[in-house]
Amino acid sequence: MQGYIKDLKTGERVDSTFSVKYKHPPKEYKNGFSFVLGLADRTGEIEATYWGGAKEGVQELYDSVKADEVVRILGRIEEFKGKQRISINPTDGGINKEEKFDLERFVPKTKRNMDEMTAKLFEQIDSVKNPHLKGLLESFFKDSEFLEKFKFTPAAMYIHHPYIGGLLEHTLSVTSLCQAALDLYPSLDGDLLISGALLHDIGKTREFVVGTNIKMSEEGMLRGHIPIGEEMLLEKMGEGFPKILKMKMCHIILAHHGKGEYNSPVSPEFPEAVMVYYADELDAKLFQYMKLKEESSTEDFHVYSKRLGQIYLK
Repeated sequence: MQGYIKDLKTGERVDSTFSVKYKHPPKEYKNGFSFVLGLADRTGEIEATYWGGAKEGVQELYDSVKADEVVRILGRIEEFKGKQRISINPTDGGINKEEKFDLERFVPKTKRNMDEMTAKLFEQIDSVKNPHLKGLLESFFKDSEFLEKFKFTPAAMYIHHPYIGGLLEHTLSVTSLCQAALDLYPSLDGDLLISGALLHDIGKTREFVVGTNIKMSEEGMLRGHIPIGEEMLLEKMGEGFPKILKMKMCHIILAHHGKGEYNSPVSPEFPEAVMVYYADELDAKLFQYMKLKEESSTEDFHVYSKRLGQIYLK
């Protein structure tokens, strides 16, 4: 049985493979020692508790399981405090390391064509005429190592575009929204706007780590992608980059989450920065609404989301 997490049902047996996202060390309970594994596949996450006996054997098993490895779990689905979990009893279940596996079982990938998206990315870069901004864009995206990392990186761990290719897909959407705005507001500085849109999330290439699951890097946790992105920008700009243009590009990155409570050090203070912020927010929000509508299985006309509130489905 190779069921995905989203399909697991309380009371049923499970015999499936998962990525180990984290683990909590053994602790004593009334019949021995237990430990917890955080498991994931491309459809979600679930915790599993191994209920063992003597401390030595439990510790040995715990030490043999490493984060980011793939394991085969035999156990039973239970419900605890309103959440599903896998209960593993060594008499009728177990944990075994899997050496051969398909990465796409654990980390989802964009459904869009990667080559077509990459070609679109370079079309957007080619539309920029300002030599300083064009050179800045090319210093990132014509670096083959950076481009491959950018294409592989998700846009988020959970909220929007949380899959391989997600950052590229999200960036293209944000840039396309900004391009559409130029038709309505032709006085906007198109080169500044498009460059800001293309580079607004570059810090995510260092914020996230993708193995058999999507995780936040230590740098990402301690600094976040916004200051990382500004640092990356400044490293590429060099001495000859015009001072005001440099400050405006940095401001777009620093302000693209809009408010301090959303981790923006500053709020957007000129039209192009405002547009990148709203384009970023719009694409992320629409992704969430559309995903909830597509995945909803209720026969009701609405569904409730803790993050978004009531969602009308018809």
